[in-house]
Order: sequence, then C-alpha cells, then structure tokens
Amino acid sequence: MEQTFPALSLGKLSLPKTALLAPMAGVSDRAYRTLCRDFGAAGTVTEMISIKGLCYGDKNSAQLCTITPPERPCGLQLFGSDPEFMGRAVSLVQQFEPDWIDINMGCPVHKVVTTGAGSALMKKPDLAQAFVRAAVRESSVPVTVKFRLGWSESTRNAVPFAQAMEDAGASAITVHGRTKEQLYSGTADWAAIRAVKQAVHIPVIGNGDVRSVQDCLAMYAQTGCDLVMIGRGSYGNPFLFQAIDTHLRGLPYTPPTLAQQMETMLHHVQLILSYSEKPPEIAIREARKHTAWYLTGRYGAAQFRKRCYQLNSYAEAVQLAEDFLALQQAHSDSAEAEAPVT
Repeated sequence: MEQTFPALSLGKLSLPKTALLAPMAGVSDRAYRTLCRDFGAAGTVTEMISIKGLCYGDKNSAQLCTITPPERPCGLQLFGSDPEFMGRAVSLVQQFEPDWIDINMGCPVHKVVTTGAGSALMKKPDLAQAFVRAAVRESSVPVTVKFRLGWSESTRNAVPFAQAMEDAGASAITVHGRTKEQLYSGTADWAAIRAVKQAVHIPVIGNGDVRSVQDCLAMYAQTGCDLVMIGRGSYGNPFLFQAIDTHLRGLPYTPPTLAQQMETMLHHVQLILSYSEKPPEIAIREARKHTAWYLTGRYGAAQFRKRCYQLNSYAEAVQLAEDFLALQQAHSDSAEAEAPVT
C-alpha cells in the first residue's frame, strides 16, 4: 500500500519524500550521482567545492560545478571560511544552473576544519549566519545548510544553530546526527534531529545511519524529518534508493541478484571512465574503492578487495566480476553438497 508522505518543497522544486543522495568528497561524483538517480534517489548533491578555488579560477573547482540532466535535481555544495568569498562564489556558480546551493558546515575532516570551514563554523554562529546571508543575497535558487549536532558532546548546539540558519535565510537544513568529534563513529542521534525539526519552520533533512528501507522509515517516524539523506549506506548499494522508492509508492520490489549487482558495478566503472577527463589508466583508480564496496559481505570478499585496489583497466574489472561470480557459485554448490539430507 502506498505511503502518503508529502513532497519536500524547495523553491520551485518538489522532491519526493523518499531518499536524497548525500554530498561525499571523493564519492558522490557525476558518475555516482547519475547512477543513484537512475535507481530512484530523490535528488543529489555534489562533492564539496572550495569557494576560494572558484574565486581564484581553479579549473578543478569549476569542473566540479558542472551538472548534467541525469543528475538533476542536484545541489552544489560549497565550503569555505570567508563570507565575502562565499558571496562571490555563489554568484559565479549561477552559470551552472544548480537546483539549489548547499553550504557545508558539517565536514569534520582536519584539513577542512583547521581553515575555519566545515564543522568549525558551528563554533561561530554569527559567522555562519553571515555565510548564509551572503549566499542568499547572490543566489537565484534556494540556499540550504548541512551541519552536525555540534563540535563536541559538551558543546552541542544544533537547535540554536538551526534557528540561526533559518533566521539568516536558509530555505532548508540538513542535520547529520553526530558531533564533529564523533566523526563517523558511534550511533547517529535521531532524537537530536527531531529536536531540531521541532524548533524550526523550514524543512529539515535527516542524515545518519540509514542503510535499509526499514532504517529510512524509522528515521521518518522518529525524527519527523521532511526528507531522508543517505551517504555511506549507499556505498556499493545504489539499489537502496530503488528499494525505498518502490516501497513508499506501494510497488513490489525484487532485490538484485548477484549477477545484476556485478552488472551494475561494471556500469558504474564505465560511467566513471566516460565522465572523467583523466586518461583511462588514471581514471580507473577512482573506480577501485567503488568496486570493492559492491563485494561487501560476500564469501571471499577480503581476497577480492585486494584485486579491486589493483585494477588498472575496465577489462580487469570485467574479469574480476566474472571470477567473483564463479567463486560465489562454487561456494553455493559446495554448501548444497555438504548440506545434510532430510
């Protein structure tokens, strides 16, 4: 039976209340965004892009801003520590016609926070507000903010921070249910996300520890969030978006066979190679971690992951998939042969 969840309105957009792909540096590139949209993600967000890189004309930063039709709706995520640069960067990226602008105030990585960007902005709400106001002033599309519960357990400030972002003009906010100091350890605090939802009037997107359809439904129920965002739970599993989408629309869902998973893995590798502006022998390195994720939890996966991180061509990826399928079939046949007769 179809669930009756209202869509999230973001400017002119209407995002179905299923699941959104999270912005992830080194992961959510154009190939991954396209793949996840194909499998039913409500929308996507780019890898984080340096506002100073954009303002100084960095070629790589500009390339990260390009959005193709299959990825849409798609938001551009920007990061930095200077409101003036934020305003200039937002003005510059309007030419790429993003569906919205997202400001990263949640990245916990050392090299980011030491510059005053990412999660470090949660320690300076006034500066964070200046960021949002500068972005809103220069943007023709909605501006959203992604942040965490706070810098540390003793300095949690997600609720007042969310209210400050709303006051500054943010159209929606995304809350990752961990502090900066937690990084990606422990369990995401969904109750804290609920507290944020109850404290603001703009849409709240919930993020953290959604790895299944059941997790997604539970997050909606426990937080009251307007949309769920999935990051690491989609690694090697873009099928999760399809499972969530079909469930919420009351449609039957058949999980992919291992052969279909390997077919998708190879398609993913092809997308990476076709979208990359690097030579194939270099671009294939970006596909290595993805191929390893598709094998997670299977018999002999550890041994094959070593091969994944040594891939040098698409042909080697094809051979890896064939060998992995053969191993699983042999393991299954062996298990059946050893099963007691009843």
